[in-house]
Amino acid sequence: MFGKSAKSSSGSTSSPAPSHHGDQKIRSAQIDTIIGKGTTIDGDLRFSGGLHVEGVIKGNLAADGDNATLILSEHGHIQGEVRVPSMVLNGAIDGDVFAGGKVELFEKARICGDVYYNLLEMAVGAEVNGKLVRQKPESGKFAPPALSAPASDSE
Repeated sequence: MFGKSAKSSSGSTSSPAPSHHGDQKIRSAQIDTIIGKGTTIDGDLRFSGGLHVEGVIKGNLAADGDNATLILSEHGHIQGEVRVPSMVLNGAIDGDVFAGGKVELFEKARICGDVYYNLLEMAVGAEVNGKLVRQKPESGKFAPPALSAPASDSE
């Protein structure tokens, strides 16, 4: 997790590549936030940039900006709705997925919910238990709808 950073010719640093089998394409993604294997987050989460999840998120996940990327490792699990521009999945999601860009499903990926996508790449062994719905981008920008607010008690 806190390995050495590789320095590119432009002088910027990038995060080290994950060591999980099947995640080789992830190496070029910039990771800004890591949720470790032993971490559980209860509640909704918003992020920008690159998010790498090896832990558990019990809540909805949404990205800010059209360049954000979610990487869910084979140990990662999200229990809630996911709204991101692009994602690379080798873990499990229990909830609907809305991706304005590309969805990459590796061999250990499992989604129990509907997947709304623009581009889809799916490896042999990946599992989707729900509808696959292709959405054509209406504009070049990705703007996820706001996460639903918790229900309030009315009199």
